[in-house]
Amino acid sequence: MVVFRDNVFKQTQLYRITDGEHYEEMKEDLENILSLGIKIGGITCDGDKSLLKAIRKVCPKVPVQRCLVHIQRMCKIWLSAYPKSNAGFELREIVCKLHFIDNESKKQYWIKEFLDWFDKHKDFIDEKSYSPETGRYWYTHKMVRRCFSVIRKALPNMFTFLQNPKIPKTTNGIESFFGHLKGNLNIHRGLTKSRRKKSIQWYLFYKNRKK
Repeated sequence: MVVFRDNVFKQTQLYRITDGEHYEEMKEDLENILSLGIKIGGITCDGDKSLLKAIRKVCPKVPVQRCLVHIQRMCKIWLSAYPKSNAGFELREIVCKLHFIDNESKKQYWIKEFLDWFDKHKDFIDEKSYSPETGRYWYTHKMVRRCFSVIRKALPNMFTFLQNPKIPKTTNGIESFFGHLKGNLNIHRGLTKSRRKKSIQWYLFYKNRKK
């Protein structure tokens, strides 16, 4: 289920049950929201490529905030709790500081630390392995490189919330909303697929009415 939810009024603006996050559907969702006269002040998301592409197409001037919890969580998973390399260990420490950033000064210090880390470990990140049997090359330290790549691409949209405090820096609000919804559905595990869909629709309807 794809949900567009207002963080200030805690209301669902639009939802759709689908089989995935597809660009054309996301684009149509944003167009429908705007056609209803809803003004979008900012969008906080997990960085799905289809959604980011749709935002650039439909409302390119709307500020985008990448969920810091998603970035932090994925990097910790990829690096593991005890990275084997110094580069991985140092990057994990940098990532763990993300949720402490609450002003421009801390942001600049964090970015500098990240860029200094890159300068120090650039050769390590770019190191490749080779298989004489297949003739294939691949990046030797894939997980460290993946974390670096995710942060580098997300960096322009990681600290949007500092310019506008109304834009949440994480998607925790909607994750909590989904948690309550899942708990409600678990109470009625025996429902058929069609009745589960109707249950979700009524849940969203009454949640909005309460607000």
